[in-house]
Amino acid sequence: MGSFFSFRKKSKETIELDLNSIPKHIAIIMDGNGRWAKEKKLPRTFGHKAGVETIRDIVKECSRIGVKYLTLYAFSTENWKRPSEEVNTLMNLLVEYLKKEVNELNKENVVVNNIGDTSKLPKICQLELNNAFELTKNNSGLVLNLALNYGGRNEIIYSIKEIAQKIKEGKLDVEDIEESTINQHLYTANMPDPDIIIRTAGEQRLSNFLLWQCAYSEFWYTDVKWPDFKKQDLQKAIYDYQNRDRRYGGIK
Repeated sequence: MGSFFSFRKKSKETIELDLNSIPKHIAIIMDGNGRWAKEKKLPRTFGHKAGVETIRDIVKECSRIGVKYLTLYAFSTENWKRPSEEVNTLMNLLVEYLKKEVNELNKENVVVNNIGDTSKLPKICQLELNNAFELTKNNSGLVLNLALNYGGRNEIIYSIKEIAQKIKEGKLDVEDIEESTINQHLYTANMPDPDIIIRTAGEQRLSNFLLWQCAYSEFWYTDVKWPDFKKQDLQKAIYDYQNRDRRYGGIK
C-alpha cells in the first residue's frame, strides 16, 4: 500500500488520504436508523437492520486503510427506555451480526471487543460476544469495540469504584492517583483515546459517549443517516481530520 490513497468527491475533484496519517482510533455515534426508516415509511426496526449493513462496510474500510481501533456506539445505557420491541430487535441483530460475521472478521484479522456493562445484556448476547472475543483475541489487526449498554458517566463511576477498592485494600495510595490511573481503570484501558468522533444524522452532541476519552478528540458531523453512510463518507471525515491543526492546547 502506498503513502497516499485517492478518492473522488461528489464534485469529481480527486483528493488524497495520507496513509501515514490515518487516525489510530475512530469512534462513531451511529445515529439516524429510525429516522431513515420513517422517511421510507418503514418500521424503525428496518432502519436498524439497514444499519448493520453499514457496519459491515465501514469495518472493512477501516481495516483496509489501517485504522487500529474502531469504536461503535451500538447501545447506550439510555436505550433501555425505548419500546421493548425495538430493544429486542437490537439485541437479536447483535446476535445475528456476530454469528454471521465473526468468521469473516477473524479471517480479516479483526479483534472483536466490547465496552460497557454487558452483564445487563441478554445471556445469548453475552455468549456470542464472548465467543467472538475468544475466537479473535489473538488477531493483530483492527480492534472493533462494540459499545453495548455503554454510558460515559457509568464508565467513570466504574473507574472510581475500581480505584476506591484498591485504596481500601491498600494496593493504591490516594496521593498516587493521576490521569493515567483513571485511564487504566476505564473500559478502554490500554487503548489510545479516539482521534476523531464521527456522528451521523445531523445531531451535534456526545450523548454520553466516551466523555473522559474525548478530551482532545476531533469531532466530525454529517447529515447523512447511518444506513446511508458509505466508505466515501468515512474517507471525507478522515480527509478533514488530516487537514486540521491539532495543537492539544499548545502552539505550533
